[in-house]
Amino acid sequence: MTSIGGAEMVDWNLAVATATRLVRPGPEVSRHEARAVVAELRRHAKTSERHVREYTRMVPENATVQDTPVLVVDRAGWVKANVAGFRELLGPLLGKMQERRGSAPGGAVLGAVGGKVTGVELGMLLSFLASRVLGQYETFAPAALDLPGPATGGRLLLVAPNIVHVERELGVDPHDFRLWVCLHEETHRTQFTAVPWLRDHLEGEIQTFLGATEMDPMNVLERLREAAQSFAGARPADEHGEDGRSLVELVQTPEQREVLGRLTAVMSLLEGHADFVMDGVGPGVVPSVAEIREKFQQRRASGAGRLDAALRKLLGLDAKLRQYRDGERFVRAVVGEVGMDGFNRVWTSPNTLPTKSEIAKPSDWVARVHGK
Repeated sequence: MTSIGGAEMVDWNLAVATATRLVRPGPEVSRHEARAVVAELRRHAKTSERHVREYTRMVPENATVQDTPVLVVDRAGWVKANVAGFRELLGPLLGKMQERRGSAPGGAVLGAVGGKVTGVELGMLLSFLASRVLGQYETFAPAALDLPGPATGGRLLLVAPNIVHVERELGVDPHDFRLWVCLHEETHRTQFTAVPWLRDHLEGEIQTFLGATEMDPMNVLERLREAAQSFAGARPADEHGEDGRSLVELVQTPEQREVLGRLTAVMSLLEGHADFVMDGVGPGVVPSVAEIREKFQQRRASGAGRLDAALRKLLGLDAKLRQYRDGERFVRAVVGEVGMDGFNRVWTSPNTLPTKSEIAKPSDWVARVHGK
């Protein structure tokens, strides 16, 4: 833990405790049913591995992916895993901020208080998200005592109570739905295990993004003030306009926005590819896939009420929904024009990844990479 005089930038233990205390309980299930759900999700994860590799024609260089374990977790387990991931990824930035604050008058006292406040805020955010995530491939995942992880690579998390909650809410076949979710998440695992450079490239972009963070507290406060004014009494957000950006985007520096554009393109590709594969494999192995897809899309678009919609907008989660849609459209268009093998040239190197503008206009990517 980065600290000066014992004061931490973020009280990670408090973040876990806060999120665990505030997160809503999962659906009621018997002990026998819970064990059955966990066992089925593990089986589906293994089955999905074969289906996804055959459909995408993406095979890891190593014969196995034992370095990327599949963990079926509850909501508290998801919180612990993500706090560990945040701690790993944000370490360099927090170290720089700690040094800057530690040299200021009263820095140690401010650090102790600020770490507690930030820990509570992070815990509140995670408690909101912990009941909504169905699965997640943790790209940057350090091992923990109760959450095994690899020395390098990632791990796949399946959040059992959330999957059960959604399948009940949608009224769909639970066995089909669990396999459908596993197909999506297994695609993400395949992306990173079959493309060795992808993890380091993504980490490099994120560290560049974090490195451009303005360290002057007054500059940060000024940007937050501008962001608050933008949201207070603003016109209805335009999907692509300035007012449509989230609070996260509004506090970016110009350099960060440039990096954010590249990150957005990569994340759109990864999410869209997972949706495309899920739809491609689904009809052959998930009998009720059409019903699941229709109901899930309606749920994804509508959210769960006004408060949920407001928080999603504030946190930038609406942008993630656009990534699913835009990315899937890109993948479908490219595969339709140059086939699956032609599309897979996207994984050749960072230079063959689509830009943000190419995500919106797939023919430009085809022209650049295939010379058409």
